[in-house]
This record gives sequence, structure tokens and C-alpha cells, in this order.
Amino acid sequence: MNNLVVLIGPTAVGKTATSLAIARHLNCPIISADSRQMYRGLEIGTAAPTAEELSRQKHYFVGQLQPGDYYSAARYEQQVLELLEKEFPRHPTMLLSGGSMMYIDAVCKGIDDIPTVDEETRLIVKERYEREGLERLCSELRLLDPTYYNEADIKNPKRVMHALEICYMTGKPYSSFRSGQKRKRPFNIIKIGLMRQREELYERISLRVEQMIADGLMDEAKKFYHLKEHNSLNTVGYKELFKVIDGEWELPFAIEKIKQNTRIYSRKQMTWYRRDEEVSWFHPDNIEEILNFIDSKII
Repeated sequence: MNNLVVLIGPTAVGKTATSLAIARHLNCPIISADSRQMYRGLEIGTAAPTAEELSRQKHYFVGQLQPGDYYSAARYEQQVLELLEKEFPRHPTMLLSGGSMMYIDAVCKGIDDIPTVDEETRLIVKERYEREGLERLCSELRLLDPTYYNEADIKNPKRVMHALEICYMTGKPYSSFRSGQKRKRPFNIIKIGLMRQREELYERISLRVEQMIADGLMDEAKKFYHLKEHNSLNTVGYKELFKVIDGEWELPFAIEKIKQNTRIYSRKQMTWYRRDEEVSWFHPDNIEEILNFIDSKII
């Protein structure tokens, strides 16, 4: 049977270095599960693998999209499963590594077959959001799909807008397309989680943000400022620096906000991951222990 090792963990925990060690041990490529590292030109703000790291081990799903391109977890699921089918004959054990929770779940559990939203509908909902605001869209969602409204994060504009897009386009409630059933995969899944003490992780986050600024994150944000409404730029790091460009914030304040918002995001990631009882947790420094565990679980 084929195996898929899935490496997860909060931002800045050390997934890149660990993934390289695991991939070298397994002699396989790395499939990235980071929804932002897919976009070309955002290397600093997304902490994408460096050119040297990319040369050490083949990576998939890194830098293949333009920042203005539309992409989804459903498309990612389809493309990763197709890739695994091609790669398994050469590499019986593959590695998937990243921190994007929905992308990880899409591959491991499957996501519902929700229709792809056409560009016209997407623009209509976006214009309504910009003109009328989130509260008005939430009120409409409550009328069109009370089931989803009662379970959704209605403070998240992206979630509300997507649900309305599906309602508009299909004439059916968004919730009617959500079965929530886990799909059976034709390969063995081995889940490895990386974790550090909170103080240790927060110190790494702080150092990473400072390094990003030193490496030119502000220049990267300026380069893509004209695309700031796109989902690819709706990300911690860029959002705060766009406020500096707009004259709303001073740079030192924005840097502290990036650190704070990254810490908040790391907590959200861990809350999501801890729901999954299939994950075995390790400190990133214990690489030999991780490799031995993987070897013991390979079928």
C-alpha cells in the first residue's frame, strides 16, 4: 500500500527544515500545503522555501500561480490526488507539508463537491460587499440559508460572500452542498504534528517577522499593492503594511501588529489541529524520533 506522510504545525514552528529532512529520508518530493506559497512573487511574506531549499528537494505547489489568480481548496484536492497517482509508482511514500488547514483536510478527508463560482457572480457579490457592507450581506444570508448562517463565522467576509455566491448561482442554500462526510483514500495517511512551547514559538515568530522586514517585505507589499483586494494578499504581513502605504499606520506599529496577528493565527491553527486525534506530536528538534516513527507506520 502507498503512504502519505502529512506534516503540520503552526506558522514558524519549523516545518520547512523538518520537511526537507523527512523528504531526504524517504527520497521523495515535497507537496506544499501552504495556500499562499503557491503565489509567485510573495516569497518573503509567505516564508516560501528559498532557492537553495528548492534545489535540495523537488517541491510541488510552490510559486506556480500569479497573485491575481483564483484558486480553491477543491482544486487543490483534485490536483494533489492526481499528482499522487502519478508519483506513487516511483515514490511509494510521499510527503505533504504545510500549515493551511483547509488544504490539509481537503487531501486527507475530502471536501464537498461545491460548484465553482463564475466570475460574474463573484464580482456582483464583491461589489455588494464594498457598497453595502458585511452586516447587510449577513442579513441576506440568514434569509437564504439560515442553516449555514447559524453555524458560520459571520464575521469572516470571505465565508459569508462565498456562501452567498453559491446561493445566487445555484438558487439553492449553500448548506445543501455540505455533507461533511469523510472520504476514504486509497493510501495510508501518517500525520505528524510539530509543536513548541508557546514562549519559544512566539520568539521565533518575532524573529521571523523582523527578518522578513529586513529582507524587503515592504518592497514586496508595495509591488503588489494594486492587487490588495485579491485573496492572495488578504494575509497577515501584507494587510498591515498596506495600512502603512495608505498612511494609516506608522511602520513600527505595523510590525508589532504583524507579530501580534501572526501569534493569533498560530493559535487558530493549533485549535484546528488539536481536533484531529490522528496526529502524533513531536518537537522539531527530535528529528530522529520523527523519522523512526514514520518508518514504524509505513505500510
